[in-house]
Amino acid sequence: MILYEYPFNERIRTYLRLQQLFNRLGQLMGRTDALDHHFALTTLFEIIEVATRSELKSDVLKDLERQRQLYNSYRGNPAISEKALSGVMAQLDEHFDALNQVSGKIGQSLSDNDFLMTLRSRAVIPGGTCEFDLPAYHAWQHHSAASRAQDLSQWVEPFGPLAQAVKLLLQMLRESGSSQKVMATAGQLQQNLPQGRTFQLLRLKIDDTLGITPEISCNRLLVVIRMMRQHSDGKLVATTDDVPFEMTLCA
Repeated sequence: MILYEYPFNERIRTYLRLQQLFNRLGQLMGRTDALDHHFALTTLFEIIEVATRSELKSDVLKDLERQRQLYNSYRGNPAISEKALSGVMAQLDEHFDALNQVSGKIGQSLSDNDFLMTLRSRAVIPGGTCEFDLPAYHAWQHHSAASRAQDLSQWVEPFGPLAQAVKLLLQMLRESGSSQKVMATAGQLQQNLPQGRTFQLLRLKIDDTLGITPEISCNRLLVVIRMMRQHSDGKLVATTDDVPFEMTLCA
């Protein structure tokens, strides 16, 4: 099954982008080749681009606080395990405090690192990180894998609280929905959303053997999904076949 996720608002869109970047960064940092560490750095620069937005830290803290208030309201509910509830509350408190203690914009300290900022400005130029342009970076790539990994860990460390907070928020959001099996009749599904609920994320699972790619469009009132089939020339064309899939709406 292939999983597709579609955000209903810009805040969740940013969280999903950050999680993808953090996941990629983690994979690249775990490798030892200099080329992998090069792409780890370019991924870090993408994270800096997103994470230094002034409203991001405030949005994450507000979402953590909103979740704290929601779970705290479950106290005393006989249907909910107090032990499990306390564990979730402890995670929320931990991530809120860790992120709240970060002063200024997240990762702002890296802007004082001349080595990284020079590399960042050159990395956007095709072939701009050649040894004749950046001899210091060329030398860094010849350091031992352990030395490079230590440098990467130091540079990535300021983003740890953000990465953990976003991971927890998205986990809670994904777990808030219940999956349902639906059918795109003649390749299309149009579904009105119930009033009084604000959905934030749509999750769609489809059998990869069908060779179908969904095109998703959502707003607070309506979900529209069109099933597309890719031709040999790469062009996506709407199918008229009935296509079964799983859909989850997360609020």
